[in-house]
Amino acid sequence: MPKFQRSSSDSLHLQADVLVLGGGPSAAWAAVAAAESGAKVVLADKGYLGTSGATAPSNTGTWCVPPGDNRHAVVERRWQRTGELADPRWMLRCVDTAYRNLLKLSEWGYPFPSEDDGRLYIANLRGPDYMRFMRRRVLMAGVTVLDHHPALELLSDGDAIVGAAGAARQAGHDWRVDARAVVLATGGCAFRERILGGTGLTGDGYLMAAEAGASLSGMEFTGKYTLAPYGSSLNKGLPFRWASFHREDGSPILGPTGEPLRNGIGVREEEVARALIEGPVYARLDQAEPTLQGWLRQGQPNCFVPYDRAGIDPFTELFRITLRAEGTVRGTGGIDIVSDDCATGVPGLYVAGDAASREIMTGAVSGGGAVNSSWALASGWWAGKGASVHAKRRGGKAFRSTVRPLGQAGLRPAASPRDDIGASEVIDAVRNEVTPLDGNFFRSGVGLEKSRERLESVWREVRDHLRGEGPDRVRAREAASIAAAGRWSVAAALRRTESRGMHRRTDLPGKSPALAHRLVITGVDQFRIAGAPERLAELAS
Repeated sequence: MPKFQRSSSDSLHLQADVLVLGGGPSAAWAAVAAAESGAKVVLADKGYLGTSGATAPSNTGTWCVPPGDNRHAVVERRWQRTGELADPRWMLRCVDTAYRNLLKLSEWGYPFPSEDDGRLYIANLRGPDYMRFMRRRVLMAGVTVLDHHPALELLSDGDAIVGAAGAARQAGHDWRVDARAVVLATGGCAFRERILGGTGLTGDGYLMAAEAGASLSGMEFTGKYTLAPYGSSLNKGLPFRWASFHREDGSPILGPTGEPLRNGIGVREEEVARALIEGPVYARLDQAEPTLQGWLRQGQPNCFVPYDRAGIDPFTELFRITLRAEGTVRGTGGIDIVSDDCATGVPGLYVAGDAASREIMTGAVSGGGAVNSSWALASGWWAGKGASVHAKRRGGKAFRSTVRPLGQAGLRPAASPRDDIGASEVIDAVRNEVTPLDGNFFRSGVGLEKSRERLESVWREVRDHLRGEGPDRVRAREAASIAAAGRWSVAAALRRTESRGMHRRTDLPGKSPALAHRLVITGVDQFRIAGAPERLAELAS
């Protein structure tokens, strides 16, 4: 077990081989993988492991590809949809590891449903059951779990990352874990948009990693939106495949061929977005046959809670809808991965799940639930194993007494703190630039440049003056992370002078062959954007 210490100020101080930050599926898999490799593991979650994050309230499929010759064809078909930015080798690695881990779940006793022929259907995971099961598995592996312990910053000894520090929300004291390796599995950034499980997804890991010297990629691909009932956080788009869409006066919204827009919302959502910019939009799930209606209610029960509460039959009645921005949760951006074990290029720091860039898996399009779910299964496993190997290599080195905390924005302002700079105001200012349909779903160089200027101004205020005291430190740090993520997103969108995948430039509608590569961002205050080939050359040198 990790070594526990208490200081005179009642702060918690632990020592471990591997520290995992996060509480979603990738964090759980990383913790189990590290523990099974013989490491002493601590997992610190902002929320409660098993209920926090985007997976816990969801019913998610996986990209389940059994072994066999056909897997290459399956990956090739998926690659064709990625805007030429994904890496088939990583895609194959992911489906293989994810499939093995789905089998592990079955061996461990996870209650997969059975198909008509009696075989287990392992391609679907019911979020609440899955995460409750993974919590038990993490505890069975001997991992020390710190619930409601958000991390605020990473720690460095000058050579490597050697732990992290944060605040214990419920206990009201500080905590610190000295570790020989750290896995960031803190999720993506939802920019405080109201989506299921998105409240705590504020891009904390991005900022911590960048402060440590890691890079990010795919930050321009944040244009993923999902349909939801108006006034609801239920961003579950599956039922809308069987919807027709109408304006407020009841007239149908027409698709590109002049026919009423109905099936296939995933590929024709631009018409709905344009209509929403003009005014209210309504939907009706009138394309679903009675048998399918029963299947939808059984398979996606939480999708129908808002309708039932409002006394609406969504299959026969019109109901108002909206599009919810999903940031990098269903976008692709995150911390850049530089090796097969999900290392970040900073010694001792690894990354998994939505905290990592998924460009190598999904390119310029969303990984949705299925690919992202399998990515969490695989990347968590790789990162946990990689972190445990690194910890063993450093096993002979005692923890140094001189450790430097790396956190800056929101914790240690460059100038004097100001009371008129608050976390809520910062978050609202960022949201105004990165969530509106007419600025983020549909982008233009002029609009992006204006957003960049405003976000640079917000960042300067955050960098120089934002600081929270006591429990407010968590909120201030979240605001700083959201500001940084928004700033990187807009800057990368400006740099990608083309349209590709979910990055839609109205002024540059076509793809540019010269930009068929990833854009990598390095740095926090003064950052630079390089193409993937330049980044690889830098690492090689």
